[in-house]
Amino acid sequence: MKFPCRLDKFISHLGEIPRTHAKAAIKKKRVTVNGEITKQLDKPITEQDEIMLDGEVLVYQGMRYFMLNKPEGFVCANSDDLHATVLELLEEPNLGELHIAGRLDIDTTGLVLISNDGQWTHQITSPKKQKFKTYLVEIAEPLSEDDIDALETGVQLHGERELTQPAKVEVLAPYQIRLHIVEGKYHQVKRMLAAVGNKVVTLHREAVAGIVLDDDLAPGEYRQLNDEEINLAK
Repeated sequence: MKFPCRLDKFISHLGEIPRTHAKAAIKKKRVTVNGEITKQLDKPITEQDEIMLDGEVLVYQGMRYFMLNKPEGFVCANSDDLHATVLELLEEPNLGELHIAGRLDIDTTGLVLISNDGQWTHQITSPKKQKFKTYLVEIAEPLSEDDIDALETGVQLHGERELTQPAKVEVLAPYQIRLHIVEGKYHQVKRMLAAVGNKVVTLHREAVAGIVLDDDLAPGEYRQLNDEEINLAK
């Protein structure tokens, strides 16, 4: 939310009600600004103003930043008709203003970053910003040296004209690698492994833009980011 903003918009947003309901509440003198009743729908509101609806203060949360350990079975979307979404795991007000910085497939687990700061999430998701995303990948077959060279040089994804940007590959075990990429194409890790004749068995995101998922954060749990983590993305 950008300030100053209209009173009816503020009431709708913070009260989580339709704009028409917010306007009706103002007209019926159910809203006060700094202790005074107002019927001015477009009254400019700042972060310093105290707004009350039916005697309850509506508190603006400001910019919010969270890390979530995504479990399987949840989709990275604000709403979905078929599956539960990662936002349903958050016990926070005004979920509608939050958006996801880099989506994971329904069967992929690990770090998801969520915020209402659009500029911040752009810093993370834009390939031009060269922010690495790190994945722990269990693969069907061990990688050859040629496979590793191809991944680190760039591979041709099915349906794509240009090669992927160079990745970094760490071989942890014959059937396990750590893959670092700066892009976020649809099913990219799975398609990259398919491009070298392999297959992803399990996929877990460990880090994004230097922000590392807490080891003690259980699947489905989340926490607020600290200032250092927020600044890493900037």
